[in-house]
Amino acid sequence: MDTPQSPINDPAWERKTLEKLAFSVLDEQRARRRWGIFFKFLGFAYLLVVLIMVVDWGTGVEHQERHTALINLNGVIQAKGEANGENMVAALAGAFEEKNAAGIILRINSPGGSPVQSGIINDEIHRLRGKHPEKPLYVVIEDICASGGYYVAVAADKIYVNKASIVGSIGVLMDGFGVTGTMDKLGVERRLLTAGENKGFLDPFSPQAPEHKAHAQLLLNDIHQQFIDVVKAGRGTRLKETPEMFSGLMWTGAQSIQMGLADDFGSVDSVARDVIKAEKVLDYSIQDNIAERFAKRLGAGAVNGFWKGFSESAMSATLR
Repeated sequence: MDTPQSPINDPAWERKTLEKLAFSVLDEQRARRRWGIFFKFLGFAYLLVVLIMVVDWGTGVEHQERHTALINLNGVIQAKGEANGENMVAALAGAFEEKNAAGIILRINSPGGSPVQSGIINDEIHRLRGKHPEKPLYVVIEDICASGGYYVAVAADKIYVNKASIVGSIGVLMDGFGVTGTMDKLGVERRLLTAGENKGFLDPFSPQAPEHKAHAQLLLNDIHQQFIDVVKAGRGTRLKETPEMFSGLMWTGAQSIQMGLADDFGSVDSVARDVIKAEKVLDYSIQDNIAERFAKRLGAGAVNGFWKGFSESAMSATLR
């Protein structure tokens, strides 16, 4: 009687075992590949949805009809913010050069910001208005148009407000911190080495020198006068000057019309419909893409930027 042959004694045992192992590895690789394809597909689908949500897929066809170009100036006016000179200049150029844009509305909701960035925008509006005299630019103030925001607004043909808008703050400030008292209490010694007797100008960790304070006031007075000159040039005979007009105070939209700081009541829709006579409104604003926003929020130099901003905060003039 024949007895079953043991697998160990089977001469084909090793080959069969290797075949099983090989097929198992192949099956595992196929499964892993299928899952890899699946997750890649999910990632692609996610990116596609994000692109659809954030990218302007306009082909320009809608520009073929007569319309009002809208540009938004929101938030603090600053070089690294969304409301900066570069973005605003690009948006303004696009709106002025579009032949089917009957007029432009600059909608402002800003507490102010950098006098340099505000000046860049103001200068560009004047340049483009001179180049395209047939195309009006109107400012519509919604919640607030203060300081640097108003610096920009006075370049427009007319300024429209809501009766409860906040307008004005024609002044300049330079703010910071002095922490010498706290340092004394903690026993911290400031060791500042400079080449140039005034290089430590307004250093927040050193006692404030009277001559530095006086020089800072000269800087502020000069920038303030530049601001006043820009307002007077932009508003002309419409201004009804009072001693408080250039003091940094703010007024309601209704009061600003009485003072000549604004011209009339109006909104984006009413100005497009009743003044420009082009009811269709298209947004020409320039916005950062996702990558740029992410880089700004999670920049590698965030900590260094914070420290530098703190130590130099006293040396930054601001129109707000």
